[in-house]
Amino acid sequence: MTARSLLPMVGIARSTYHYQLNAMRRPDKDAPLLELVREAFGNSRRRYGYKRARLELKSMGVRGSAKRVMRLTASHGPVPLFKSAKRYSSYKGELTKAPKNLVNRDFHAEALNRLWVTDLTEFSIPAGKAYLSPVIDCYDGMPVAWTIGMSPNAALANGMLPDACSTLKDGEKPVIHSDRGCHYRWSEWIRICKDNNLTRSMSAKGCSPDNAAAEGFFGRIKQEFFHKRSFAGVTMDEFVDMLDDYMVWYRDKRIKTEFGMSIMDRRRELGLVA
Repeated sequence: MTARSLLPMVGIARSTYHYQLNAMRRPDKDAPLLELVREAFGNSRRRYGYKRARLELKSMGVRGSAKRVMRLTASHGPVPLFKSAKRYSSYKGELTKAPKNLVNRDFHAEALNRLWVTDLTEFSIPAGKAYLSPVIDCYDGMPVAWTIGMSPNAALANGMLPDACSTLKDGEKPVIHSDRGCHYRWSEWIRICKDNNLTRSMSAKGCSPDNAAAEGFFGRIKQEFFHKRSFAGVTMDEFVDMLDDYMVWYRDKRIKTEFGMSIMDRRRELGLVA
């Protein structure tokens, strides 16, 4: 039986049949772009979504609409791993009188080193638990300094603060905002803040939106680096190195969609760093 005799039986016009037949023989116009999207996705270690993948292609001189890149990523599999999540809480009760909340959920900063936020977060892998303690500049989301350790103790929180303060220029006196964790109530933390003219600010008790900038930062890290990944067979020392490498990549290379480039490149473009 021929196609001519079958088409009336199934209700398909001859023109439609031949159009589809010719369409199947044409080369895939999306194939070259798909390979570049996959390359950008692979270079980010499965961290980028379609928006950042498109920006990376744009920086390479490759044109493609956001909808086209989104369609390719959705239909061919290169989609980022998503978070699931629970976070470590350092709140241990009211140890000393807390400073006022000077931020009131307004995390906008007009210039560098006006407003910093900090917090601790936990990573649990088969080999054990690791903790990250960063200082984040609300001007552009730059992780100014960080420490990584196996215990959420005072040394972990205190360790990165002098490193962050060493980046300050004369006259810069940031507000540093945290939750009410015990690490930010102990004498050494308070001393470092006083010695470097930092103004302390704290969230309300048990109110995570009051430190939303730090929460959002941790959410991106967990989504891009941690969740839905297997760390079986990874030692704690290896994990710490992997996390530190990610933090360096986040600071220096990760494309921020607002800028179309990394935070460090944006600072260079504005003449804020050498």
